[in-house]
Amino acid sequence: MSITTGALKVLIVLTSHSQMGETGHKTGFWVEEFANPYYTLLDQGVDITIATPKGGAAPIDPTSDLPQNATEDTERFNKDEAVQKMIKETIALADINFEDYDAVFYPGGHGPLWDLAEDKTSAKLIQDFYAANKPVAFVCHAPAALKHVKDVNGEFLVKGKKVTGFTNEEEEAVQLTNVVPFLVEDMLKKNGGIYSCGKTWEAYAVQDGNLITGQNPASSALVAEILLKKLKK
Repeated sequence: MSITTGALKVLIVLTSHSQMGETGHKTGFWVEEFANPYYTLLDQGVDITIATPKGGAAPIDPTSDLPQNATEDTERFNKDEAVQKMIKETIALADINFEDYDAVFYPGGHGPLWDLAEDKTSAKLIQDFYAANKPVAFVCHAPAALKHVKDVNGEFLVKGKKVTGFTNEEEEAVQLTNVVPFLVEDMLKKNGGIYSCGKTWEAYAVQDGNLITGQNPASSALVAEILLKKLKK
């Protein structure tokens, strides 16, 4: 489902995965990492479509909805009936045509480590966007979606490119190092990315051409700003 408000069109891809490994705890997408970029783009007249691997309702990480993690954008999100409806009625990735959009953005949360990291439709979508010279942006755990993405030459897309993502130190801090299927920092380095990061929990984002990545939840605004600037060029 999408809201038409302007000429530029951005696809936001959320996770469909709601289980935190074998722990019995719930996960999904991190509200702030969706909400800030969503409103940053929406308020500038961007037409936004939300998709997930399975389509239908996108699961929210319950931890991201706790009062201590609230921001002005998450509070706006919680009162916004239009976007709540979109979250419950996302389009399946298989029904998305990259040619219909100017950019794609992936919010994080731990969910992407399980589904988007291994989703072939998602990987192909990112490949198509990038090959068409369109921005691809990710924040926090969302760079996990780059795990199997290759460029037109068959090399890992992140190889030789400046990237960031949720750090090993931050994963250790939330005590999930031994729960997650892999560590974002390790994967990006293994795939040849030129990985860098800022201080733990502080905003940090890097841009390498059309590839935009942010380190953690605090970085969502930075990623959104870089993406918007790129789109307006």
